[in-house]
Amino acid sequence: MSTSTDRIANALYQSQCLRFGSFKIKSGATSPYYIDMARVLSAPRKLDILAVEATEKIREIQKTDPINKLASIELKGALIAPSIAVKLDMPCIIVRKEEKVYGVTGRIAGADVAKGDNVLFFDDVISEGLSKIEGIKPLTELGANVKHMLVVVNREHGGKEKLEQLGYKIHALAKITDVVNSLYANKHISKEEATKVLDYVQQFKN
Repeated sequence: MSTSTDRIANALYQSQCLRFGSFKIKSGATSPYYIDMARVLSAPRKLDILAVEATEKIREIQKTDPINKLASIELKGALIAPSIAVKLDMPCIIVRKEEKVYGVTGRIAGADVAKGDNVLFFDDVISEGLSKIEGIKPLTELGANVKHMLVVVNREHGGKEKLEQLGYKIHALAKITDVVNSLYANKHISKEEATKVLDYVQQFKN
């Protein structure tokens, strides 16, 4: 019987969102894997799997904390957020990375943000976590409460811990080490590929 991690790992791998090799990342460093969540648009059934898992996680959170709107930032998280919002029957907000200067201006698209809204912020991955602060800033400036953040994959670079120290509650559908272990156990990747990623992640824990 497959676990939630198995389903997420398989969805990321089969849709080619998760690739193994040698990739230059935003920091300039080289990573043995890369997550391109936009690829999930090529595999609608895999997109639905991620949306279902995220929906279940948010419903779990709602048992203890009220959430009445879902938000994400362009581009990657915003590709999946509407599918989650449909399942939750919840208004969805997209935060633009830059302010729109024509038409309906500002950084907010989609649902309006009202003072007192309890907004869950959704994104594709968390690495160092600092970009998430910028993403939620336009929401809090309009009076929204952003207590919870949910990502598909925690890259285990320390971002979750940094944001939790600031008072946020960080949730992930899966950690990259668990995803890799699942793929290896199910014979999708080689031991060498798995070991490279596990060794890479370990450097951020020392």
